[in-house]
Amino acid sequence: MIDVQNLTKRYGERTAVNNVSFHVSKGEVIGFLGPNGAGKSTTMRMLTGFLSPTSGSVKIGGFNMSENPLEAKRLLGYLPELPPLYHEMTVRDYLDFVGQLKGLSRTQRKDRLEYCLEKCFLKDRRNQLIQTLSKGYKQRVGIAQALIHNPPVLILDEPTSGLDPAQIIQIRSLIKELAVEHTIILSTHILPEVQNTCSRVLIISNGQVAAEGNPEELEAQLQGGMRISVTVRGPQDAVAARVKEIAGGATVVATPRDGGLVTVEINASGTADVREQLASTIVGAGWGLVELKSVNLSLEEIFLKLTTTEPTAAVQKETLNV
Repeated sequence: MIDVQNLTKRYGERTAVNNVSFHVSKGEVIGFLGPNGAGKSTTMRMLTGFLSPTSGSVKIGGFNMSENPLEAKRLLGYLPELPPLYHEMTVRDYLDFVGQLKGLSRTQRKDRLEYCLEKCFLKDRRNQLIQTLSKGYKQRVGIAQALIHNPPVLILDEPTSGLDPAQIIQIRSLIKELAVEHTIILSTHILPEVQNTCSRVLIISNGQVAAEGNPEELEAQLQGGMRISVTVRGPQDAVAARVKEIAGGATVVATPRDGGLVTVEINASGTADVREQLASTIVGAGWGLVELKSVNLSLEEIFLKLTTTEPTAAVQKETLNV
């Protein structure tokens, strides 16, 4: 549904987006991540046709955004970070107005209006002035205006920005429902939201694609080996020495805990699974094995590794083979 090829945007001598390419298939929900100033917002504005690229192309449903902008934009629903609301209008009148702008007939507007009001939990707010709504309800109205013409593609920029935890859960649930019928690009700084909602992640750094894949794939590519945590009731030095012996050249860090416990973390560069040997050795030594588990990289750790390390995004991408 979305095909981006060699997308570049320059402002004078400064390159905001540099040769970005990616593809989004029908029905996918993509988490679009990047630190401030990485080129994320610029990329999204080019995707929606609000900004023309210096070079490269964006195709929505096969239509080139530069060559066939009206056809491409008809397939898009866009929620910018600040929803484009007319505060002096009621919810119903505003959505009907947006439907007219999108070229819907009176009958189509009536049907879509009822659908969007129900889908976005706005039926009891239909006659309320937008300026009197809470931020959470204004965000729902913003999503409803993106949905009004039933586009196959939704681009949502920070849809939960500034919301309280309860409102975030409501909007997240709504996005999951919308994912059944729409292809979605979701831009957000809330990483757990991406992990809970998106099927794939695209991380942009320094104007380039740093990595692309689902969280599990990115974790495997970045981790390069096993991370194991074992908690033992026993003498710290002896436990650490035995674990280090089993782990070979892996990095081993021992941390004392209350109650005579010690937690040892192993960062192994190889692929050998030493968990079974650890368990049998600890039990054989007469120590108490309290916990033994593999430790996965969080999406936050993946994000930080890709956006704050010394190598450039291009080098990182090559290393990850994405």
